[in-house]
Amino acid sequence: MGKNKIARFEENKILPNVIQPTREEAINNFSHKGKWAEFFGNDNPIVLELGCGKGEYSVGLAKAFPEKNFIGIDIKGARFWFGAKEAVQRGMKNVAFVRTQIELIENLFAEDEVSEIWITFPDPQIKYRRTKHRLTNPEFLDRYKHILKKDGLIHLKTDSEFLHGYTLGLLQGLGHKILTAHHDIYGAAEYQPDTPLLKDIRTYYEDLFSSKGKTITYIKFRLKDE
Repeated sequence: MGKNKIARFEENKILPNVIQPTREEAINNFSHKGKWAEFFGNDNPIVLELGCGKGEYSVGLAKAFPEKNFIGIDIKGARFWFGAKEAVQRGMKNVAFVRTQIELIENLFAEDEVSEIWITFPDPQIKYRRTKHRLTNPEFLDRYKHILKKDGLIHLKTDSEFLHGYTLGLLQGLGHKILTAHHDIYGAAEYQPDTPLLKDIRTYYEDLFSSKGKTITYIKFRLKDE
């Protein structure tokens, strides 16, 4: 492990906007579950970024929407250190980061505690035996439904045509409401997204994929009521 990574891990321990529960702590009565309003000191809507990487989306959205609270979730703390550090340096109080596995999300948030979820450039898990790890598979959608408010939004932004197609087919098959779907948000000059900042905030991985000629796709949807 490089010295820089070790230093980031150490600094994460003292950054006020970083929470790093053990797996046991996350599973057994996580202290912030149902109490995120207390953490942020307000009742503003909570927006999650799952697999937040370096945290560019979490921080970028938090800058643009100070009336909302943003939480980036990722297991790689040395990556989201960049976003956490920037937010502290800018004095931003509406963005935080949690280092944990995304499959524990129901242990982190109470029912109806989340207003919106962003899934940004996740591993598409193309192999069939990895289906259970796709962040838009039925099991994960059920987890999101438990913590999302009734009219909560989910956004998927990915360079993977496979994941884009898989998710569209799944959503249609399960009867969820697809609000927007586009297969190339930058390639179509006439495409004007109805989602604020969709084309303005570009993550490290987004630039990397785009530089390799990959198209960037987008889906916005709501989960159906039972």
